[in-house]
Amino acid sequence: MSLQIDESVRALGKRAQESLREEFARIDAVAEENAARVLAAFQEHRVAEGYFAGTTGYGYDDLGRDKLDEIYATLFGTEAALVRLQFVNGTHAIAAALFGALKAGDVLVSAVGAPYDTLLGVIGVGEKGHGSLKDYGVEYRQVELVNDQPDLEGMAQAVSDPRVKAVLIQRSKGYSTRASLSVEEIGQMCRILKKANPQVSILVDNCYGEFVETLEPTHVGADLVVGSLIKNPGGGLAPTGGYIAGRRDLVEGAAMRLTVPGIGGECGCTLGQNRLLYQGLFLAPHTVAQAVKTAVFAAKVMELLGYETEPRSDQVRHDIIQMIHMREPEALKKFCKGIQFGAPVDSYVTPEPWDMPGYDCQVIMAAGAFIQGASIELSADAPMRPPYTVYLQGGLTFESGKLGVLLAVQELMNR
Repeated sequence: MSLQIDESVRALGKRAQESLREEFARIDAVAEENAARVLAAFQEHRVAEGYFAGTTGYGYDDLGRDKLDEIYATLFGTEAALVRLQFVNGTHAIAAALFGALKAGDVLVSAVGAPYDTLLGVIGVGEKGHGSLKDYGVEYRQVELVNDQPDLEGMAQAVSDPRVKAVLIQRSKGYSTRASLSVEEIGQMCRILKKANPQVSILVDNCYGEFVETLEPTHVGADLVVGSLIKNPGGGLAPTGGYIAGRRDLVEGAAMRLTVPGIGGECGCTLGQNRLLYQGLFLAPHTVAQAVKTAVFAAKVMELLGYETEPRSDQVRHDIIQMIHMREPEALKKFCKGIQFGAPVDSYVTPEPWDMPGYDCQVIMAAGAFIQGASIELSADAPMRPPYTVYLQGGLTFESGKLGVLLAVQELMNR
């Protein structure tokens, strides 16, 4: 049995890939440097087989868990880190970080417009349920983009109020149309924010960005970075969880929100999953490079077909997300159907838009993954609203990611 891909579609893929040799070489160079950083951290912290043993119950004295915290802190250049299976997703980890950094009467500022949809309930924008930051007396403001670009002057003005205690910077574009932020851009923002308010804590939603560049936001001035283990740093092996890395007091505050005050990060069993977290982190630089190559390939193929993409195939990447403007709903659904058909799991199902929790409109999601919701695995999703832009990400191997993209193109051609 073989995949049903027309020769014309295969020829299109070959043409696209041949034009990307220089860009692929650059991606491989980043992966090599990041792999060296990870290996050096493992060696520095003397990782041993005994760390792979798990704990149950309270999880006291889980040596592997505590050592992994230290490794993450080393890789992100921070004082401390918290790597836990108990985080159910990236939104949960970000929420813990925000609640740990803020108290009643404080002001939170989002520096680059509205954050990702699922965080709106955490902040208290709209009625998403009890227990938001707003419910606990935290005020929220946001600095709108100017022509889809960060408003640096507006950020400085927004944080000049001494009640502003935390600033949230979202590295990836989320479901917005702006470009994802580079580490260099985040560093510039950090300098401007700290000059305007030296006491403000800068928290970066780092989801989709880890290991895409050779530096992370905490290397250039951010106080805290937060992400999901079923995205980049889990390397496709982590079964669940999230991480927080940064200034020690902020990490400890987040740990108190994840568990309870007085316990913090001292508890949290690992149930025999430590090996997957270590091995996933070790593989992460390579796996992320595979996902970035898949995104670049998808951009080039769709550009050859006349679609508008962001970023373009010839642009340097800052996360693993690829936007493709499908412009009309049927094309969007066809593309997602093809991506689903290219998955190793649930390839036989057809994705349909649905009312997904945390979103303000129907969302279509194509994802046949070994780990449910793991967006380091090839997936595509989109809010069903104009301009009907699909957000493609992931690919454990470039070879499989390439096939998924070609099957999506085949589905479009079948129209």
